[in-house]
Amino acid sequence: MAERSTSSPPSRVRLSGVDRPPLIEAGGAVVWRRGDRGVEVVLIHRPKYDDWSFPKGKLDPGEHVLAATVREVAEETGLEVHLGAPVGNHTYPVTDGIKQVHYWSARHTCDGDVDAYRPNHEVDDVAWVPIAKARKRLSYGHDAQILEEFLASPFRARPLIVLRHARARARASWQREDSTRPLADPGRRQAQALVPLLAAYGIQRVLTSDAVRCAATVEPFAREALVEVERDHRLSEDDGADLVSVRRSIRTLLKGKARAVVCSHRPVLPEIFAAVGLEDPKLKPGGFVVLHHRGGKVKATEQHMV
Repeated sequence: MAERSTSSPPSRVRLSGVDRPPLIEAGGAVVWRRGDRGVEVVLIHRPKYDDWSFPKGKLDPGEHVLAATVREVAEETGLEVHLGAPVGNHTYPVTDGIKQVHYWSARHTCDGDVDAYRPNHEVDDVAWVPIAKARKRLSYGHDAQILEEFLASPFRARPLIVLRHARARARASWQREDSTRPLADPGRRQAQALVPLLAAYGIQRVLTSDAVRCAATVEPFAREALVEVERDHRLSEDDGADLVSVRRSIRTLLKGKARAVVCSHRPVLPEIFAAVGLEDPKLKPGGFVVLHHRGGKVKATEQHMV
């Protein structure tokens, strides 16, 4: 939402013996579509500042930046969006500290449009604007720079999410077959926290190892999104797992158009990343990498944790 200024000086926190202003994180998006005159982006007008900018807003307590970005776009434009490739960050001082806004490209999901938006005291106008006009209408140089970074980014790419399963029960505490080992309580909370994050990217396919801990990681999202969970033994960490087939399957996903998530185990993840020419980032349980791909090639990556 729009910043609120006050006359009080910024508060400070002490980190490692250094007095620093607090960091205020926010999420924003360059929402785009193909218009009659080429690419158009969404700009908002804030009456308090009489400015035109991109939709953005601060995180709620405990909120992930991905979820916050989608929520803020909906609140400030009335549009439901799916995130694409990251665009860039903008950091600047505000009354309460240092604000850092993380920007993504985003596609309109076609459910409704800006004409349904109800103006209010924070945002009183929302408009689709062609790129050439957006360059002139944006009120701030940093937003103009974000627009250029957006145009230079692979904003047309689609996401493939590679996910390590959430935290599971310790092996030593489980006496049955390892493939039946369930998530621990923190892992179940991670699985639930993943729901809005996978939804932020508009995931359409859910592929997972057939191990209980992997399937349980993605099932909460699949239920919410009404998407089938595709269990594949090749993604398991059993000795019989076909790692050559794993690489082949990942390359096939890169050539497809579905926004997909693949959930697997630590020993298998290096093969998945090798299939796309990337080093293993050594994800922790519940961590994931978003591969933004187009034409069978990875154009950008980002890494997150719940």
